[in-house]
This record gives sequence, C-alpha cells and structure tokens, in this order.
Amino acid sequence: MHNDLQQRISQHQLLNELRLKLLRLHKLLLEMERITYEQVRGQVTRGELLQLVIGHEQFAWLHRLSEMIVQIDELLQADEPVTADAIATFLVDVRTLLTPNEMGSDFAMKYDAAFQRNPDVVLAHADVVTLLAAHTQK
Repeated sequence: MHNDLQQRISQHQLLNELRLKLLRLHKLLLEMERITYEQVRGQVTRGELLQLVIGHEQFAWLHRLSEMIVQIDELLQADEPVTADAIATFLVDVRTLLTPNEMGSDFAMKYDAAFQRNPDVVLAHADVVTLLAAHTQK
C-alpha cells in the first residue's frame, strides 16, 4: 500500500511537471503563430486570438498539443488511480507527437519549422524530452 501511494505521488508529480513544460512549449508555439498571422493580417486582441486559436486553420495544428494538456488535466483529476500502463502509453504519445519531421504529419512539419525559427522552442522541447527520458529510466 505504501508503494502504491508513492507511485501515485510520483505519477502526479510527473504529470504536473509535464503539464507545465507542455504549457510553456504551447505558449511559445502559439506566440510564433500569432506573430506570423499578425505580419499578414495586422494586430489582434487577446479575444480575437482566442477565436483564431479555436477556429482558424493556421492555428489548427496546435490543437493536438492542447488536447494532450487537457488529457493531463483529466488524468490528474481522475477519481480512480491511473495505471502505470496508461501513463506509459500517454508518455509515448507525447514523445511521438513531439517528434519534428519535415516529411511527417502536419504537426510534425510545422513543429520542425518552429524548431528552425525559434531557439526557445528547441529549449522548451529539450525540457520535455529530458523529463520523459528521466521517467523512462526509472
């Protein structure tokens, strides 16, 4: 029972830390898209940006990352303990999504382009990957 509690605390800490790192990465990517959008169409307010994020095709590629952050929130708030297998599968999904590839999915290509344009994205990515790598070594 003590080990179960320790495992749940460890999982909760991992998910919280991953959530924060993904939020930072998402914010950087969103800011890059906002700047690109504004260069063509002019400055937008926060309210307009929210509407763009929800419904404009230029921001649609970020939805998958947003969904992963929501999944973490759901895992953290789940009434039942989350299984180690479920956490492991989720971490693989995160790692898979965050694989830049100029010939890959829409997300992978745009993520790769963001890598090329913004060193802060590379650093935020490294933070996530380092956390994931540390977890898989345990």
